[in-house]
Amino acid sequence: MKDQIKTIQMLGAMLESASIPYTFVEESALVLQGMTIPLDKIDVLTQWDVFSKCQELFVDYPCSEVMNTPISATFEVQFHGLNINVGCVFNTTIKTDPYRIAVDGIWCKSLYSYIYGNDFSAYQEDIVAFLLEKQQTYTAHNEQAWNQNNYQALIERYGEPSKIAEKIKQNPEWRLHPFYKYMNEIEGKKVIHLLGSNGVKGTALALLGADVTVVDFSQENAMFAKEVAKSANASLDYVVSDVFSINEKQHERQYDYVLMELGVLHYFITLEPLMKLVSKLLVPGGRFVLHEFHPISTKLITSSGKKHKVTGNYFNPELSYNTVAFSKHMPDGVQEELMQTVQRKWTIGELVTAAATSGLCIEVLEEEPNHKLHDVGLPKTYTLVATTR
Repeated sequence: MKDQIKTIQMLGAMLESASIPYTFVEESALVLQGMTIPLDKIDVLTQWDVFSKCQELFVDYPCSEVMNTPISATFEVQFHGLNINVGCVFNTTIKTDPYRIAVDGIWCKSLYSYIYGNDFSAYQEDIVAFLLEKQQTYTAHNEQAWNQNNYQALIERYGEPSKIAEKIKQNPEWRLHPFYKYMNEIEGKKVIHLLGSNGVKGTALALLGADVTVVDFSQENAMFAKEVAKSANASLDYVVSDVFSINEKQHERQYDYVLMELGVLHYFITLEPLMKLVSKLLVPGGRFVLHEFHPISTKLITSSGKKHKVTGNYFNPELSYNTVAFSKHMPDGVQEELMQTVQRKWTIGELVTAAATSGLCIEVLEEEPNHKLHDVGLPKTYTLVATTR
């Protein structure tokens, strides 16, 4: 496999030096991103309007005739002992492919293209399994990041647990805006809040009569949440665990509602296993309520006062390292010392695709505006509501 990757790297460098835009695809792309699969040939797409220039690079290698169709052209070449399939798609710009990423300086098609894009691959299930295995490593890292004096940060944000508990008791519905309208007749219903963090939402739901279970991997979140619930005289079952480690048999088909909200989806590097778990947790006809930050505001636009700039790439599928959310409530000297979390920020299309293909029926996708005067017209959050089929 090392020799094959070296050949891919040589080919990529050759195309790069000739200023020919390219992307390795199919098995070649998967291998470059760490998957262990058979690699009998290498597939690479090049820019269509320099395809003839690309052919000239291989005049000293055994090549086939160019095969043309109305939409594409291809030829095969023997390159350092491997079969290379070189192709192009007419009137298509290589560099604007939203799933084109660089791995160690070599351009290839992201794994996510074969899950959420229109690039079919026989390895789709293997890709999801590969990402789920990697998820375990990132979850362990993120768990450490979320157990760095988070309790103290919660005190800085909310005050003592008894103080926030009194505020929740005064108006529990307000704590659940704007998604509470999708949780009909909550009294007596079973709700599981995945990545439920500090328990504020869970406590509000419990005060409204719901039977609430919170799942989160932060011991410090759990400590704060239990104190808040106790001060509010609310019953809260808090499970300290990442969501994929809960006892599925114990929780399967138990809940009328699965809730996830604000700044949690990006901790998952693949959505299919999460959506399938959500489907398993719900009773028949149960409802999944996801309230999240809109990717327009988290992936694309940066704001400063009245000024907004497009500084990001909405379609970027790559992982990023970001400061833990509670860091802004910590002293400046401490912020720099905190571990960062690994995140994958999702587009609306990727989310909808994952939910729709995992046994969930989407009922609502409400995009909610930013209510700050300077941000009028920009989406801030969204709520997705789905039910089991």
